Amino acid sequence: MNGAQALLRTLVDQGVDVCFANPGTSEMHFVAALDAVPQMRGVLALFEGVVTGAADGYGRMAGKPAATLLHLGPGLGNGWANLHNARRAHTPIVNVVGDHATYHLKYDAPLTTDIAGLAGPLEGWVRTSASTEQVGADAAAAVAAAVSAPGQVATLILPADVSWGEGGTAGEAVPPRALSTVDDAVVREVAAALDETAVLLIGGAANRERGLRAAARIAKATGAKLFIETFPARLERGAGLPSIERLGYLAEQAIWQLGEAKHLVVAGTKAPVSFFAYPGKASDLVPEGCQTHVLARSADDVVDALERVAAIVAADVEPEVAPESRPELPDGELSAQTWTQVIGATLPEGAIIVDEANTSGLMLPMSTAGAPRHDVLTLTGGAIGQGLPVAVGAAVASPDRPVLCLEADGSALYTISALWTMARENLDVTTVILSNRAYAILRMELQRVGATEAGPKAQSLLDLSRPEMDFVAMGTGFGVPSTRATTVAEFHEQLQRAYAEPGPHLIEAVVPPLM
Repeated sequence: MNGAQALLRTLVDQGVDVCFANPGTSEMHFVAALDAVPQMRGVLALFEGVVTGAADGYGRMAGKPAATLLHLGPGLGNGWANLHNARRAHTPIVNVVGDHATYHLKYDAPLTTDIAGLAGPLEGWVRTSASTEQVGADAAAAVAAAVSAPGQVATLILPADVSWGEGGTAGEAVPPRALSTVDDAVVREVAAALDETAVLLIGGAANRERGLRAAARIAKATGAKLFIETFPARLERGAGLPSIERLGYLAEQAIWQLGEAKHLVVAGTKAPVSFFAYPGKASDLVPEGCQTHVLARSADDVVDALERVAAIVAADVEPEVAPESRPELPDGELSAQTWTQVIGATLPEGAIIVDEANTSGLMLPMSTAGAPRHDVLTLTGGAIGQGLPVAVGAAVASPDRPVLCLEADGSALYTISALWTMARENLDVTTVILSNRAYAILRMELQRVGATEAGPKAQSLLDLSRPEMDFVAMGTGFGVPSTRATTVAEFHEQLQRAYAEPGPHLIEAVVPPLM
């Protein structure tokens, strides 16, 4: 085997059988090896930010890594923003980045870059394969690193001559790092702190059914307020599950939610801070005088820890769960409220919602609380342009489940070419572009940071209406059947048709800005 074949054989032997790719010259032996190792599914994307975002969506839903294939440092740079989101989500990814042949680096050819330096700030695992004989073992180490608790981006840099060289062998599996068990003393300390003056903030794996039920039992028994982290990587919701409010994105909202808490218990997430700094306002959102207790960090078994706390404080308590309910269909034009009501009224059983609706989606949680069971994947790292690629990966990971991608128009333009991959792979993704022709969230932030001197030139940088964009034409051009809705009736009819027909669809929902 050559090095590329050894790499691919190692990956598929250890369960990594999907590769999202945008290759170049230095990766051509990897590309050729796809025919020698047919168990690996190659999924082509037209931009590296789609590759990395798709790997993120896949890992969140599959619970195991996909591989990426990126071309040198510029390819990694193009994909970096969605790897940042994946880092924040603790998504396992085997991030393969091709490099020049080792002997070619000294010539400083135009694409030569410090790939390891670019990968370092992702705070994951980074290694350069030094020889064909070693590449299989390096691949096995990369898989183990990616799936080690709590999950991370493992970047394997693959020089071209290591890839094409002969003498490669498949690597043997490496044991990953498991979740740590929280000490009994910590569990008892947290149990003693939980009362009506406390707030319990959960995240990570606690956002799945077992964790939600344990946390809801604790809150019901102790009177503590209960919140979910602002941007969960994967949140299970819907009828039959506890309906738990998320901590607000706006610092003012989060401060109001936390109130005058005396104890803050964080489980699987971090204590809240303001998303940005604002003149004259605090960055730390924990109320003054409130004591913070860490029940479980991201690498700890947070679900087990919550269940052990619940066994102490809520042994005979059952959680409150959301009843089955759907909003009634409203009439008239689409608005920030009515479009979410249509979603809640029509959401299919088992749907995966990829939520990058931003300001247009503020009312979505209320409209879908009693809908059939579903998952929600959110913008964990704040780097926009995540939604469409994550929907690609989620659909590849869960081909038997409908994917609903709710996408703000400004964010969609970052990675709009993901539509082409949806069409090429015939993925069951319904994309709703919330078209308000503005960076509406930045209009709000302009006021919140106190930039009172902003005038027409400033406002023009936040406007997306000159010229008008035609998302129906864009979607059609990428091979996705596309329509436009301006009324509730149109949106409802188009959604129902998209759900009923296999393959991808796009609906441009014209919604006035919320602000």
